[in-house]
Amino acid sequence: MKEKVILAYSGGLDTTAIIPWLKENFNYEVVCVCIDCGQEEELDGLEERAKFCGAEKLYILDVIDEFCDEYIVPCVQAHAVYENKYLLGTSMARPLIAKKLVEIARKEGAVAICHGATGKGNDQIRFELGIKALAPDLKIIAAWRNDKWTLDSRESEIEYCKAHGIDLPFSADSSYSRDRNIWHISHEGLELEDPANEPNFEHLLVLGVTPEKAPEEGEYVTMTFEKGVPTSVNGKKMKVSDIIRELNKLGGKHGIGIVDIVENRVVGMKSRGVYETPGGTILYEAHQQLEELILDRDAYAVKKDMGNKFAQIVYEGKWFSPLREAVQAFIESTQKYVTGEVKFKLYKGNIIKAGTTSPYSLYNESIASFTTGDLYDHHDAEGFINLFGLSTKVRAMKMQERGEL
Repeated sequence: MKEKVILAYSGGLDTTAIIPWLKENFNYEVVCVCIDCGQEEELDGLEERAKFCGAEKLYILDVIDEFCDEYIVPCVQAHAVYENKYLLGTSMARPLIAKKLVEIARKEGAVAICHGATGKGNDQIRFELGIKALAPDLKIIAAWRNDKWTLDSRESEIEYCKAHGIDLPFSADSSYSRDRNIWHISHEGLELEDPANEPNFEHLLVLGVTPEKAPEEGEYVTMTFEKGVPTSVNGKKMKVSDIIRELNKLGGKHGIGIVDIVENRVVGMKSRGVYETPGGTILYEAHQQLEELILDRDAYAVKKDMGNKFAQIVYEGKWFSPLREAVQAFIESTQKYVTGEVKFKLYKGNIIKAGTTSPYSLYNESIASFTTGDLYDHHDAEGFINLFGLSTKVRAMKMQERGEL
């Protein structure tokens, strides 16, 4: 019997060409695995295509709820944002995909896992670190880094497929390189490869419109959270995946969550891309608005640092690590009282606060009001300032004594 390889299969030209390439160069039996994280119509016709190209079978695994509950929610709770802009849409999905590839490899008794990520990107790192963490005994085949892979363009891949009796409706025309799931869609390539070029949003956007094309009238939205987990939109209780779908519609309609970024990849290069994350942007902002009321000053400050660290961990593909578990444990401990209701208005790319309430709010009007309340004596500030600024004053006295002030 032939040994088996598990191929992470998207149905695109690259992974379709990899099927006959694996059979020809390694004599493997190819088992394709497509992980459904919310790609929607991209999954149409996949089984017929995979088998037509020589795969023994195709698994399509619906992991949308697991993705939302166990990967997206921790990132929202952490307010994990890479380099101040990127909401980790591709990054947070890769460890789950790696986990499912390993599960199918064990089920099928495969000896290797193959992926089609390029040698210039982050995904090769994320896939392979995940596989190594969960199944260090399995071989990993990265087609684009393999000496036997000589296909360097869409045209050459199409010709290779045709030479192996595979004639599929793939176009050699250049298009954006995209990754889509329930959380976002990313766009790279074409005019975006030159940072001097403005994105062609008319051609590019999939999930929504630009703020200029959004409705002239704003729309109010109300959300609730329980212990940092979103539970409803506009009074309707929903599971997290449905909340994200609803927010994607609302955000896309109002031009929310379009980010143009030049980011620093793990492999050392800078890359430019446009991300559409309409629902995710709303969810991050709503959660942040609630936390502002609830977390004390010290916890809020440390959590901000931990959120940045969590973003770095996820971006670099280190999900299955003791550090991720430890940072996530800290984040989760801060969510115990993040319960309440957030109201905001969506208007032409903006999320405008319209009121936040929580039974655990630390905002105390008696203290914070400009009028004198029972819990705050203005005179107390004088002693506090004297002590808080003592080191500043002592240094200034020394500089004055030496004639340097």
